[in-house]
Amino acid sequence: MKTYSVRSGDTLSGLAQRFHTSVGTLQKTNRIANANLIRVGQRLSVPDSFQAAAPSKGGSKASSYTVRSGDTLSAIAGRHGTTVGALAKANHISNPNKIYVGQKLTIPGRSGGTGTSKPPPTTGGTGGTGSVGGATGGSKGGVSVAQLRKIMPNLSQAKAEQYLPHLNKAMAEAKINTPKRQEMFIAQLAHESGELRYMEEIASGAAYEGRKDLGNTQPGDGKRYKGRGPIQLTGRANYRAAGKALGIDLEGHPERAKDPDVAFRIAGWYWGSRNLNSYADAGNFREVTRRINGGYNGMASREMYYRRAQGALG
Repeated sequence: MKTYSVRSGDTLSGLAQRFHTSVGTLQKTNRIANANLIRVGQRLSVPDSFQAAAPSKGGSKASSYTVRSGDTLSAIAGRHGTTVGALAKANHISNPNKIYVGQKLTIPGRSGGTGTSKPPPTTGGTGGTGSVGGATGGSKGGVSVAQLRKIMPNLSQAKAEQYLPHLNKAMAEAKINTPKRQEMFIAQLAHESGELRYMEEIASGAAYEGRKDLGNTQPGDGKRYKGRGPIQLTGRANYRAAGKALGIDLEGHPERAKDPDVAFRIAGWYWGSRNLNSYADAGNFREVTRRINGGYNGMASREMYYRRAQGALG
């Protein structure tokens, strides 16, 4: 085992991907009960076989880093103790919003100092916070960090940068590719997840035990298939259906439903399975709410997020 110190913007699912392991393994090894709760500075034990690029040390020579899914230039800069401008200059990048998976980046070495310099604050657009692929608009290109945080002001910059590539990818996959569709989709996600704060139901899930209407027929299914994702997926049958549609074994590995790379795809699948694009196209936010909620609970909150989304994306 080796150790890793958690940095701003890290998530357990992102670290699992970087270290070529699973969220479950990291949780078990480090006795982490809630995969959504890790803190900056926390030291994690990771498998010896990890291949993550080590951050630059003070006075060290330049190193290299391969861009992975979910990376942004600002997040990479923060992780390696440099700035967006320095990375862009070292790699001849004219648009900091456009990096791609598999791209090899030169991480410039630092010359002295305390090694605590941070990238300048960014606000989306050309400021270096765009996702891999450069999504910046409220349309086919997806949305930007600035737009997302305008809709969800309690969402941190780091979390927005972490989640945005997965959100944009899921919206593209589900053809949520017009401002009308994106406004309604993101507004519903904001309400359902507390501005993307909750990717897993707080309750244990025991209340779902024996619920045959959810496909919970085996002992422990209630807790095993509790609600996960920004639009909560609940019950063995629903995990099976979503997994089959997305090509992921969610029935065998239900914990994956809360990982951002899967969670947003599940939300997109749920949206598409209920034909919600057609109601969004018609401007029928009330019917979208009914088909997600089964009623109109939290309507005032949903409408508040919808108005924000219209202001940000319209």
